[in-house]
Amino acid sequence: MLYQYLMKQHIGSPSVPVVKAGEEVKRGQLLGKKPEEALGANVFSSVSGTVKEVQEDRVLVEEKGTDFSTYLPLQESDPIRLVEESGLVGLGGAGFPTYVKLKTKFPEGKGVVLVNAAECEPILSHNLKRIEQDPEGLVKALLLAMELVKAVKGIIAIKYHHKEAIALLEKEIAKYPEKELSVYQLENIYPVGEERAIVRDALGILLDPEQLPSAADAIVLNAETLYRMREAIEEKKPLIDKDITVAGKLQEDAAIKVFLDEPLGQSVKALLDKAGGIGERYGEIIMGGPFTGHSCTMEDPMVKTTGGIIVAEEFFPGPEKIGLLVCACGANRERLIEQSEKMGSSYVGVEYCKQAKEVKGTRKCENPGHCPGQVQKVMALKKAGAQAVLVSNCTDCTNTVMSCAPQLGLPVYHCTDGALRSVNYKMIRRFKESE
Repeated sequence: MLYQYLMKQHIGSPSVPVVKAGEEVKRGQLLGKKPEEALGANVFSSVSGTVKEVQEDRVLVEEKGTDFSTYLPLQESDPIRLVEESGLVGLGGAGFPTYVKLKTKFPEGKGVVLVNAAECEPILSHNLKRIEQDPEGLVKALLLAMELVKAVKGIIAIKYHHKEAIALLEKEIAKYPEKELSVYQLENIYPVGEERAIVRDALGILLDPEQLPSAADAIVLNAETLYRMREAIEEKKPLIDKDITVAGKLQEDAAIKVFLDEPLGQSVKALLDKAGGIGERYGEIIMGGPFTGHSCTMEDPMVKTTGGIIVAEEFFPGPEKIGLLVCACGANRERLIEQSEKMGSSYVGVEYCKQAKEVKGTRKCENPGHCPGQVQKVMALKKAGAQAVLVSNCTDCTNTVMSCAPQLGLPVYHCTDGALRSVNYKMIRRFKESE
């Protein structure tokens, strides 16, 4: 089977290929090197085999005879240098190189390591499964991160309804009474796993969109990122495997399947085959979660930031003219345009959530998940000739859209509809606290 390793799977500069076509490689061997003195991440082969082709943006390896129980170990000895060498990045979606966060050194008596165990996107459930299988590993990884950055406090942020995982984590935390560790229970809404939302909820500090968690004397690390950090330091394992959720219109309809330690670089098709195969009728294949994922092909490779593969339901036909309401927390403008075209609609206007602030070429919400209302935006789309609206709003934001759009005669479609319908989940419209 052919594996593809993209040279840019992270924030920063692309890696530089260090192998040649025809070369034999081993599992754990360096394929792409991070440029010196630049923000970036190394890329390693997750399989043994032969390099079939080296392109500017990727290396293709034909797998042969891989022993998946072993790998070439990392060479560094310093913990943070090991994390840097390993190629580890944030595995929750952003892909920021982890070693940079671990270079933070908090003043004496300060510093919090926040663990994002929210499993923020609907359907995705691989973080939860890993935690339920190995709560001890997460707590030990948290303690290790706290030691590296000299933090005095560690908080695991997880949605309140994951009762089993919470109980297991609290049992592990109780083994370390001398440490200031706790579990913070989040609401079951989107986007509670957004970095600034976790800081706000767990620490009571609302950061400006331009600010990083360091402004609150904190760093935020995804749960799987912490597990892989501990692997890099204690087992000298490069980032070559990842946990993933595969769901949707599979042969087993509406299925949600979790796979742990899947080798990076394999194709979407290979993952779908492991899940039993794709169904005959579907709308699109999404790489990522329902809110922020993007459409992909069967040939696309699984990369470091791939959290899910979702085979979405067929698109409902839309009206002739549709208005787009873009939220900083969900699908961007380009993604909504793509979805509107697949619905057979022409978009007549684009509005942005009133809290979506432009920051360095992207948009960030001023207060993630807390929406002040979207009436003016919806009315502007109605005035532009929209016969319906397609939105990418968060849970609370969508609530406010639903308070006005139907009264204006505008049906509401959401960017997550196809993904959620594919697993028989309730679509995001009106939200009640009891939900």
